[in-house]
Amino acid sequence: MTTATTLTAERADLLETLAAHRHFLRHTVQRLTDEQARQRTTASELTLGGLVKHVAAQEAGWVRFVVEGPEAMATPTDEAGFQAWAEEFVLRPGETLEGVLTEYAQVAERTDELVRTIPDLDAAHPLPKAPWFEAGAVRSARRVFLHIVAETAQHAGHADILRESLDGQKTMA
Repeated sequence: MTTATTLTAERADLLETLAAHRHFLRHTVQRLTDEQARQRTTASELTLGGLVKHVAAQEAGWVRFVVEGPEAMATPTDEAGFQAWAEEFVLRPGETLEGVLTEYAQVAERTDELVRTIPDLDAAHPLPKAPWFEAGAVRSARRVFLHIVAETAQHAGHADILRESLDGQKTMA
């Protein structure tokens, strides 16, 4: 990969927006125990630790897609694949919130480096075949980075609701 010599306004905006939404997600889980991070606080199956783990896994997967193409995306097609995907949402025994936050920081660092250095934000790959993707659709690097922003923001909002249900803490208040 080549190194961009100039950080364009567009790339700076992407980096700033990614950082802001990652901050909200990390802030929401601050000072939690692993037990609290595993706790369901609403009717949903979602947990705070599981959300962080999922966001990190999805961001890493989309970055692999940008770099390697559709072959890099694991698309579940059978029960084992769907079970592995579901495991992204669960902080398993032996996993810690600190551990998934460390992994998330490493994923974020790799993503940010790619945002800074990818030669062309318009570079695109076809999406893999999956029931949730339109047949023949492609995604540019830019659109993938925007998707990561959207996914992070959405799940930070989910996390805020879960945290408020757990102990009343509000991210934005």
